[in-house]
Amino acid sequence: MFGGLGAGAIDAGLNTYVAANFTEGLMQWLHASYGIGVTLGPILMTFGLASLNTWHFGYRVVAIFQIVLAITFFATMKMWGPKTKQNDSKEEKKITEYKTSYKETIRQPEVWLSMLLFVLYVGAEMGLGAWAYTFLTEGRGIATKTAGFWAGSFYGLFTVGRILAGLYAKRLGVNKTILIGCVGAIIGAIMLWWNPVSIVSLIGVVVIGFAIAPIFPALMSGTSSRVSPRFAANTIGFQMMSAGIGGALLPTLMGVFARRISLETIPVFMFAQLVALLVVYLVSMNRTKQLIIAPVAETQPAD
Repeated sequence: MFGGLGAGAIDAGLNTYVAANFTEGLMQWLHASYGIGVTLGPILMTFGLASLNTWHFGYRVVAIFQIVLAITFFATMKMWGPKTKQNDSKEEKKITEYKTSYKETIRQPEVWLSMLLFVLYVGAEMGLGAWAYTFLTEGRGIATKTAGFWAGSFYGLFTVGRILAGLYAKRLGVNKTILIGCVGAIIGAIMLWWNPVSIVSLIGVVVIGFAIAPIFPALMSGTSSRVSPRFAANTIGFQMMSAGIGGALLPTLMGVFARRISLETIPVFMFAQLVALLVVYLVSMNRTKQLIIAPVAETQPAD
């Protein structure tokens, strides 16, 4: 419990700091580090179980990393002051400088839409990450070694995708990055669902992993454009909370459907989540445009 509380606070704090002070590219690289960690975690635990015959090894390594992280934060505390983004004017107010209440923030419909985006995205990411191996072996009859390699490649290409996105995210912009990622992931889900031959399912898994990679960091960087800067810092915290809810709830529902109906519901569930993600994002951006246009229209002189 305490580990979860601490991790949540670190996630929200780091994401708010990077969104306020750095470009989209660094946000992508920040979350690429998550991909490296989520890839190394199972390897460490497997080594402990297989070579040392104990599960304690993995937790001890994690504890050491957490202690090193805490020491690093304390040692570099003075470095965590406000930064100036490239091309930003000195007069621009940062999202961390607003003193908006949580009560006012949670009343905004755009904040709820933004939270829903993170429920859907993390539910899709963790759902496929959790169920890909079972689906490929038990649902599609693919050999365990082959399925293990391709299921593991999901997070491998996921990490590569974020590293590459750090190079082009600023050029493309947040909106295009998210739209391209959603469309690519939907194509991957269709391949997984269609399955004319086994290789199409395998390719579908890694296509989804590569395509969705930049979406989470881009959504985080684009928070202020969806909810306005004055609500952005608070919203980032709500988004991280929503990510936890999505990661716990939707993969569980995916497993319930798979058990009670069929494993073939997994690609259908994935497809539905990704389409819903795209639709909610488009609705969110449309509301943002309306909020921007309305005040401008009110200031225009009457004929």
